[in-house]
Amino acid sequence: MPTPAQQVHDWLATYDAPTASVAHLLCDRHPGSAVAVTEIGEDLEPAVHTFADLARRSGRLAAGMARLGIGRGDRVATLLDRGFDLAATAMAAWRLGAVHVPLLTALAPAAIGTRLAGARARLVVCEERVRHKLQDAGPWRVAVAGPGGLAGDLTLDGLAAGAGPVPRAEAVGGSAPFLHLYSPGPGGVPRGFEVPVRALAAFHSHFRYGLDVAEDDVYWNTHDPSWHYGLYFGLVAPLLAGHAGLQLRAGADPELVLDVLAEQRVTNLVAAPTLYRTLRSTVKTLPPEVAVRRLSSAGEPLPEGVVDWAGDVFGAPVRDHYGQAELGVCVGQHQHPDAAVEVPPGSQGTSLPGWSVAVLDPFDDVEAAPGVLGRVAVDARESAAYWFGGYAGDPKARLTPDGRWFVTADTAVRDREGCFFFSSRDEEAILASGYRIVPGDVETALLEHPDVVEAAVYGAPDGTGGQTVAATVVLADGAQAGPELAEKLRELVRGRFAEHAYPRTIDFVEELPKSPSGKIRRSRLGPRSRG
Repeated sequence: MPTPAQQVHDWLATYDAPTASVAHLLCDRHPGSAVAVTEIGEDLEPAVHTFADLARRSGRLAAGMARLGIGRGDRVATLLDRGFDLAATAMAAWRLGAVHVPLLTALAPAAIGTRLAGARARLVVCEERVRHKLQDAGPWRVAVAGPGGLAGDLTLDGLAAGAGPVPRAEAVGGSAPFLHLYSPGPGGVPRGFEVPVRALAAFHSHFRYGLDVAEDDVYWNTHDPSWHYGLYFGLVAPLLAGHAGLQLRAGADPELVLDVLAEQRVTNLVAAPTLYRTLRSTVKTLPPEVAVRRLSSAGEPLPEGVVDWAGDVFGAPVRDHYGQAELGVCVGQHQHPDAAVEVPPGSQGTSLPGWSVAVLDPFDDVEAAPGVLGRVAVDARESAAYWFGGYAGDPKARLTPDGRWFVTADTAVRDREGCFFFSSRDEEAILASGYRIVPGDVETALLEHPDVVEAAVYGAPDGTGGQTVAATVVLADGAQAGPELAEKLRELVRGRFAEHAYPRTIDFVEELPKSPSGKIRRSRLGPRSRG
């Protein structure tokens, strides 16, 4: 068996080759009878789709897309719920050498329009229930996953019907993009970036060595596959490894989660800390059918109490993992025997195979001594799995001047054994219900209301050890603070940015706490006159 480092290099030899084809790597090379996606509806009835099903459906969709003129390098966006339609649509785009642009259905129309325009999308495939969010005219065609839609729309079934011969899977090579994603930027402006095919080596490394997904595991990643972590490790990595993935098309409340764990006999679970905290507050004993051997978490630090609780109730600890949209996962408590390292309590683990991660001095771009708090950075030269090529129009963003270090904006201490102890993870970001919400995005939406002069958004405790979105607002002279205005502001955020990011609490104040330089002191924000 190759060492983990050698295995990453072997994957790169395949995924970074000039002949690399995403549709071949994620679908066509696997046995047709193997299960690719198990879609679970609200009634908990599973719909099982094999790799042969995925090849057939995506091939027909690719033929339909080709009829529309979609080809290599074109952008195909989706506003789809998790499930087989999303997997087949993405695979169809990859068959043509096109680039998939996944968007959350919860995004507001303006946020969707900005991202579609930035990606230069040519086709948008959406759920019928969110079709109204695309009413603004754009240079893209629309296909609806259902019988509805507007005049001139296609249906997803119509796109796949009678489309002619299935195109051969396009070989694009390891440097070509296959995903176009967005990351929050300064001032709430989303920054687009591309994920090249060679990034599959990084995703495969975490899937095998970080999550330890075994061949006989029933694997369930509860993150939304239109969001970075759920996309990389709930959709792409399982398909890459030829492994079935569960996709639940219903809200993940504790009772429903337990039902899925029991009925599907899940053995490898990946979930946001929010879900673990919710389970902890409601679950005392597990149904006898639940037998999970691996529990993993990502997105925010895990409270020690949750780790201990999971060990007592599930008989397995929750293992923490760290990464960013621009990296995937690069540090963690790896669970595969070939990569597992004992880490002390409170540590988020060590560098993943294929990655060299360090802590830099707070001021100079040199490695800090063990035990010194500094900036977490990835060695772009020494990390075989590193793939980020910068943001659109800014290819050198977040790199040190010499191009060696990708600086994450998080801080940590690293001990002499290479174990990381994170002090903050982009401390202004709000980690709520598995989503990373940048305050500037919400503040921009709030400031669109004529009564709002200033707004500061921050994360407030949600009662289970997690966070919820909160806002402190300064109103214009004569504006009337109160519950009615607060609800209007919430609706504004839902409509202008995203449904999941509205502030649950809003405080009205005469002025925001600021430093002498004018920077908002978010640590001093809190309840005063609440709406």
